[in-house]
Amino acid sequence: MEKQHTEQVKSGERFEFGANWASFIDSIDDDRIIKAIVSLNEMLGGKDYTGLTFLDAGSGSGLFSLAARKLGFKVYSFDFDKKSVACTSKLKELYFKDDPDWVIEEGSVLNTGYLNTLGQFDVVYSWGVLHHTGQMWNAFSNVDLLVKPTGKLFIAIYNDQHLESKVWLRVKQTYNANSAGKLLVTTFFVCLYSVGYFFLDLFLVRNPIKRYVTYKQTRGMAMYTDWIDWIGGLPFEVASVEAIFNFYKKRNYVLVNLVTTNRHGCNQFVFIKGNG
Repeated sequence: MEKQHTEQVKSGERFEFGANWASFIDSIDDDRIIKAIVSLNEMLGGKDYTGLTFLDAGSGSGLFSLAARKLGFKVYSFDFDKKSVACTSKLKELYFKDDPDWVIEEGSVLNTGYLNTLGQFDVVYSWGVLHHTGQMWNAFSNVDLLVKPTGKLFIAIYNDQHLESKVWLRVKQTYNANSAGKLLVTTFFVCLYSVGYFFLDLFLVRNPIKRYVTYKQTRGMAMYTDWIDWIGGLPFEVASVEAIFNFYKKRNYVLVNLVTTNRHGCNQFVFIKGNG
């Protein structure tokens, strides 16, 4: 798996998500953790989760695996990227050292042989991951196998913006092609976002600093880390709200929570799986 990941990065097919998370993890503090806990709890509906099982499929930094564990879930985390596994393991070491109710492994959501060893979970969580697998619709099918009857599936998937999404695919391909592409894309978009947001806030008579200070209030994330994830994140696929809703409706899921965007961010879905 590590060899496959390395080859994909070298060929420009894959962004180094784990390296980006490694630059974020040292900024994780109690405030970020609280924000992550609150956002996860709100999306799942707010109840006692003690003893319930939670699968983090593509754990990334590990922040939301940690949030789930603090909510009382028994947590199982896996990621395709070895550096992401290391980030998640570091958080466990810091907050739940030697805890048998938090298991972390290297694994792929496209590997059905591996997934079949995991069993099923009360909550399967995959935020901003399945659209980066290169086989998004297969990944949608695979996570279905992991959800218990009456269990919940919480996913976040890039919004389909049609032509604009195709343009962003080219941007990401340029970023991952070589060092020059990475420098060019990073410099252009970080400057564009920084200066653009600054003057937009001034125009709207808003504090231009507040955006940067309060960014973590939504999910505990960091703005720069998310910018780099967005401009570099490859593989890259998108889907409309309707397409995802219909996909899971056919598999006997009921949508119970939905947060949408009309921009290039993620639409968030929480489904409950029917009994059969």
